[in-house]
Amino acid sequence: MMSMQAYFAFVAACIALALLPGPIVTLVIANGLRHGTRAALTNILGVQVGLLIVIGILAVGLTSLMATMGYWFNWVRFAGAAYLVWLGIKLIRSPVEGVDADAPPPPPRGGFLLQGFVVALSNPKLLVFFGAFIPQFMDMSKDHLSQVLVLGITFMVLAGLTDGIYALLAGQARGFFSARRTRMVSRVSGGFMIGGGIWLALIRAK
Repeated sequence: MMSMQAYFAFVAACIALALLPGPIVTLVIANGLRHGTRAALTNILGVQVGLLIVIGILAVGLTSLMATMGYWFNWVRFAGAAYLVWLGIKLIRSPVEGVDADAPPPPPRGGFLLQGFVVALSNPKLLVFFGAFIPQFMDMSKDHLSQVLVLGITFMVLAGLTDGIYALLAGQARGFFSARRTRMVSRVSGGFMIGGGIWLALIRAK
C-alpha cells in the first residue's frame, strides 16, 4: 500500500477536486434549488454509480499499463503533477458564473438517479484525468490493483460527502451560490491543485 503521507495528500487533493464547481456540482445545485434536497441527493447516488464504473475500468487498465511501462511510468507521474499545476492555474484564471436559481433545468425524463449517472459517464475527461491523477499517489513497488481501488473508493466517498453538502445548502438557501462565492471556491481549489502538484513533484524527485 502507498505511504500514509501520500494517502493524506491524496485526500487533500480529492477534497479540492470535489469542491470544484464543475458539471456534477452544477447539476446537484440546480436540482437542489428547483426540486429540493432529495432530488439532488438522488443525483449524487447516480454519480457514484458512474464513478464506480469508471474506477473499475481504471483499475483494470491502469494496472496493465504500469506493468508494461515500468520505469517510464515515473515520467508519466511527473507529467501528471504538471497537469495538476496547469489545472490549478486554469481554475484560478477562468471566470466562473453563479447558478441561476430562476431558470434551472427541467426534471429529467429518466429520473434524477439516471441523470446523475449519465452526467458522470458522459464526461470524456474523467477517465483520462483519473489516469493521470491517481498514479501520483501510488507506490510502484506495491500491488497496483488494490491501490487503485482504495484511492478510487476514497475519492468516491469524499466526492459524495462534498456533493452532499452542496445538495443540502442548495435545498435550504437559493441565493447562497452567487457568482462571487462560486468564484472564490474555484480559486481556493485551484490553489490547492497547484500546491499539490508542486509538492508531489518534489516528493517524486527525492
